Amino acid sequence: MSGVTGPGGMTGPGGVAGSGEVVRRLWARDHTLWPAGNVSPNRLGWLDVAERMRAEAADLRAWADSIDAAHIVLLGMGGSSLGPEVLRATVNDQRLFVCDTTDPETVASIDPHDTFFLVSSKSGTTLEVKTLFAYFWDRVRDGSWFAAITDPGTAMDEVAVDAGFNRVFRNPADIGGRYSVLSYFGLVPAALMGLDVEQMCTRAIDVDRDAAAELGVAMGQASLEGRDKVNVVVPEDFAAFGLWVEQLIAESTGKQGKGCIPVPSTEVEHGPDRHVVALELNDVYDLGEQFMRWEVATAVAGHVLGIDPFDEPNVTESKNNTGDVLDNLPLPLPAESADPGRVDEWLRATVRPGDYVSVQAYLPYGQDAALEHVRRALRDGLDGTAVTAGYGPRFLHSTGQLHKGGPDSVVALQLVRRTPAPAVPIPGHPYDFNTLIAAQAIGDHRSLEAHGRRVLRVALDDLKELG
Repeated sequence: MSGVTGPGGMTGPGGVAGSGEVVRRLWARDHTLWPAGNVSPNRLGWLDVAERMRAEAADLRAWADSIDAAHIVLLGMGGSSLGPEVLRATVNDQRLFVCDTTDPETVASIDPHDTFFLVSSKSGTTLEVKTLFAYFWDRVRDGSWFAAITDPGTAMDEVAVDAGFNRVFRNPADIGGRYSVLSYFGLVPAALMGLDVEQMCTRAIDVDRDAAAELGVAMGQASLEGRDKVNVVVPEDFAAFGLWVEQLIAESTGKQGKGCIPVPSTEVEHGPDRHVVALELNDVYDLGEQFMRWEVATAVAGHVLGIDPFDEPNVTESKNNTGDVLDNLPLPLPAESADPGRVDEWLRATVRPGDYVSVQAYLPYGQDAALEHVRRALRDGLDGTAVTAGYGPRFLHSTGQLHKGGPDSVVALQLVRRTPAPAVPIPGHPYDFNTLIAAQAIGDHRSLEAHGRRVLRVALDDLKELG
């Protein structure tokens, strides 16, 4: 591993603590590791949550075994959904579906019959989760088919109790969403998939803390030296891990014009702006170690960069932009949409050395392979420029923080439907899912432009139109 600042227990250049000293201070919950005013005093519960969850493993197993349903649907967004999606994809579980989208076609495709719903929201007020719950509650209206994971005392906690949910899992409040995979948010879905929660937690607890801190120091130092694209190389069978680690790194470090820009892939991507980290994974339980390893590394990278790795100011901004659009219906006219045939020309005229392209697809789920094909084609067509790709609105709660708060090196390609899907109403709301996802795209486009980012909106019906 290259770029590590100072040996363990010593202080490196610029006042950055060495890995051993960082580990000691981190586990002592020393909030002075990060700039004054950081939110870490209420965000470090992830450091020992695996111990608590290991003690509850038998209870989680017994409860999960009591859920006799053909299908499980997790309604979540951001930190509450990506960890479970990684586990689901890794073991190819066919029973669980992670619904972290407002795309009407995806939502309407879910059959509520013989389906158990897991409503997952730290704050209990996340718009996407509220609207998804409203939609499915209108179709089922039986609390025994629902469970909730949320912080104590939230609006979702109250709704769950009043509606007679099967169970309410109250997560420790001092854990932020993207650091929550080893808490109830990740391990309740793991138990429902039949995974061994105790073994997952044990792998996390046994992580080499010093090595994890060294990874974070190297990652942060590489960013400061101009190698800010973190190419996390994962084995093909664990490709979904990229979703989770991308969110963790991007949302944690993309602030104050700084950031480590995660570029997960199944192959090494070369370039002078790359910092390559190759992972070895053999079974699903290795993910327990990797979850903890990267949480430590990311917190330490924040220390190196001199930013707060636990807040997310521009995610809040995106939420507010969507709310502003929805509070002033009908929808305003969106920015002019370009023809898909213009994309290559626009990118070649826009992308500069050191930039990265962010493909933001406000499209139905189930197009992962096609989206990855687009990502690689754009990368290769731009002579190896770093390219990331993700679904909207999912990325608004993850990498969206980096796009607005990180370095001005993002070139955003917003993909939206040319032909709207059939209307899917949201009970109790004056708009449907078509309107909601359109408002999210419009609001994010406005936000990118307000931050002076380069962005092209493209309307299409099929990703193949991009060539």
